[in-house]
Amino acid sequence: MNIKNRITELLNIRYPVIQAGMVWVSGWKLASAVANCGGLGLIGAGSMKPDLLKLHIERCYAATDKPFGVNIPLLRGDVAELIDVVINENVRIVFTSAGHPGKFIDKLKKNNIIVIHVVPSVKYGIKAESSGCDAVVGEGVEAGGHNGIDEITTFSLIPQLVDALKIPVIAAGGISDGRGILAALALGAEGVQIGTRFAATVESSAHDNFKRNILEAKDGDTILLFRKIGPTRLIKNEFSDKVYKAELDGASEVELKNLLGEKKERLGIFEGDEKNGMMEAGQSVGLINEVLSVHELFNRLVSEYRATYIRIINQ
Repeated sequence: MNIKNRITELLNIRYPVIQAGMVWVSGWKLASAVANCGGLGLIGAGSMKPDLLKLHIERCYAATDKPFGVNIPLLRGDVAELIDVVINENVRIVFTSAGHPGKFIDKLKKNNIIVIHVVPSVKYGIKAESSGCDAVVGEGVEAGGHNGIDEITTFSLIPQLVDALKIPVIAAGGISDGRGILAALALGAEGVQIGTRFAATVESSAHDNFKRNILEAKDGDTILLFRKIGPTRLIKNEFSDKVYKAELDGASEVELKNLLGEKKERLGIFEGDEKNGMMEAGQSVGLINEVLSVHELFNRLVSEYRATYIRIINQ
């Protein structure tokens, strides 16, 4: 996977592989392990207060001398404080999501920070480019966690983004092995962002119950819910069954928000409550069968990519 393109040069990484900044999953251990293997690790600030984010950044710097970044969901009430932390801690790469990057991009760019925004459609990709983002992550509806309301698949979204934008595109959603990486690059992406596969690694901070649920889940074991308040893909369990029934019965936004409550993501992903928590994961769960170290996973991704490439060119 000796690829040199705009993404590997922009991020100064060996492989065009980015580990998603997932809540309750992507701490300094995971991000630094990915960085040390030649990819870009992201600390997921979505489940961190500013002081905790600062601690994770400090520990990540102590564990790697390679580039890493921070993912910041812009809907957070304390987003300005989180951005101050990354600036004060000299983080050079920020991935933003769940909001408009234009509000903070001037401040980030003035501090020489690379800004990459996650988008679910061409419309938002164009907005991100016009705001001054250096690249975008095009995330299809196959992805775990929060998704776009248009529910566009990765295979459809990526080539449309590539055609519409001048800045580089990173593909995300449903990618978990070397075959998926090659397919994304064939569609015109210059990198991939992988979430669920990295959640099921030794260095992931997720609970063992969550990791086991990923391993046991098959292709039809995730579901997209909460369309009225923000489409979210998660592994089916008792909680998802309640939400699904409520939506079928015509539950209002208020009723769905009450059903969602607080800290459901922490309950499922970090505390391992398999019945009552939200266990956010993508449709690639059906391809994940074992918990690997990040080092083992990178070796596998590279070997799968090479084998697939050779098979195609020899056809």
